[in-house]
Amino acid sequence: MKRETLFLKAAVIVLALPVLAVCIFALPQLAIDIPDYRTDVAYAVTGLLVVLYATALIFFAALWQAFRLLSRIDQRDAFSEGSVHSLKRIKRFAVLIGLFYAAGLYPIFVLAQVDDAPGLVVIGMGMVFASFTMAVFAAVLEKLVRNAIDIKTENDLTV
Repeated sequence: MKRETLFLKAAVIVLALPVLAVCIFALPQLAIDIPDYRTDVAYAVTGLLVVLYATALIFFAALWQAFRLLSRIDQRDAFSEGSVHSLKRIKRFAVLIGLFYAAGLYPIFVLAQVDDAPGLVVIGMGMVFASFTMAVFAAVLEKLVRNAIDIKTENDLTV
């Protein structure tokens, strides 16, 4: 099982690297270019930057919880209250990211109107959908782990 969790830990790190690169290189350049835009677009870009940085922080917190969950699996402590707590936090983080992206749809809509690019709104809605899908997935896993803990506790009491 250590190989599989090591692979998943590496996947978590690989997921974090592009987001970190965007936050370090691309978004600051976008912030530098804000004064070059028209006023309505500048406000939209600023709002979008706030949403993107906030969701990046929440994303890293969720990845940290996933890393902790994988460490618990390595320690053969997958069916514990700590795992349920990590899954609950991942679920909350995913909902929070979805809400931030939903709030970020308005700046995306403004940018799509200016650039005449309706595909931007579809991409934004896809991000909201993906975040809420992750929240549902984490909620299902949380219930499964909770049920397994209950069954384990019941079996321990009957023996």
